[in-house]
Amino acid sequence: MFSVLSLLLLAGAHSATARLHSLKYFETASSQVTNLPEYVYVGLVDDVPITHFDSNTKKAQHKQDWMLKATDAQYWERETQIALGSQQWYKVNMETLKERFNRTGGVHIFQRMDGCEWDDETGKVTGFRQYGYDGEDFISWDQETETWIAPTSQSVITKLKWDQNKALLAQMKNYYTVECPLWLKKYLEQGRSSLLRTDLPRISLLQKSPSSPVTCHATGFYPDSAMLFWRRDGEELHEDVYRGEVLPNHDGTFQMSAELKVPLDSPEDWRRYECVFQISGVEEDIVTKLDEDSVQSNREKPTPMTTIIIIIMAAVVALAGVGAVIGLIVSRRKKTQCTSLPVKDPGSSQPLRSGDGGSNSPSETSS
Repeated sequence: MFSVLSLLLLAGAHSATARLHSLKYFETASSQVTNLPEYVYVGLVDDVPITHFDSNTKKAQHKQDWMLKATDAQYWERETQIALGSQQWYKVNMETLKERFNRTGGVHIFQRMDGCEWDDETGKVTGFRQYGYDGEDFISWDQETETWIAPTSQSVITKLKWDQNKALLAQMKNYYTVECPLWLKKYLEQGRSSLLRTDLPRISLLQKSPSSPVTCHATGFYPDSAMLFWRRDGEELHEDVYRGEVLPNHDGTFQMSAELKVPLDSPEDWRRYECVFQISGVEEDIVTKLDEDSVQSNREKPTPMTTIIIIIMAAVVALAGVGAVIGLIVSRRKKTQCTSLPVKDPGSSQPLRSGDGGSNSPSETSS
């Protein structure tokens, strides 16, 4: 399924040892989609939004303050004109694709992702451009062969046409291998305080129940080029381990988890296991040893106050049982005494009540 979210996740995934940086642009044109502008484009550096345009505002705008230092007024005017031209291009080609797929009515989505990745250790640059239509891949550019790849019969016509446009292919090669990485490096330099920072995570060990896997959860780290895995006796584990994806937090940092099925019959061996977090730019691993005291669980350990409350409640229950026995004995004795005691006037202000040993004692005045 081709979508902006899936492209973000795929393009941003890489190992913790690699130092990859990226400049990406996402464009979305839509037809008959409620509450969505007809055309939207977003620019991102290392998956951080830097520019935005939509057909409602009709103006390219910065998403990071440092972008104003990296650009000038002419830059934003040029971006606005490019976006307005792209909006018209998508509008025309949307109608072409509707006829080609024989689906003229209803909701339709036309998307493009393009940009470049730069490895600041090896210097390797990779350019990419990919189109999608109604949730499926439509056509993509292959940098190695400098040709277009058509995954569907409907996109073959476009491939044949674009492959013949040698001027366009030469322009694309120059942009994605030369101009794009130059802009990327410029943006990284201007936004280095946020883009090139390293935030270490908070690590937690979690377990829902004694039979559940132990989850190592890392959150609040940046950048997203990180790895999280389990080791036993210093060796990385691949079996009985489930690794989750790197997910974004609302504050721009990231989170991820790794689950481990630990043996239940030998908790004394838990300390043989450790959760390891690695992130690019930091040489030392962050290691969290597994032991029962470090695992947060729904099984709450009794606190001293909880213990006191339990003791008090037990004493109350015990006293209640004793009181019930005494009441039964007194009730039986009262029945025996009632046969010999004189009957009082019902209007008496001091009715009789049973006291210790069956004696009579005054009570509060009756109404």
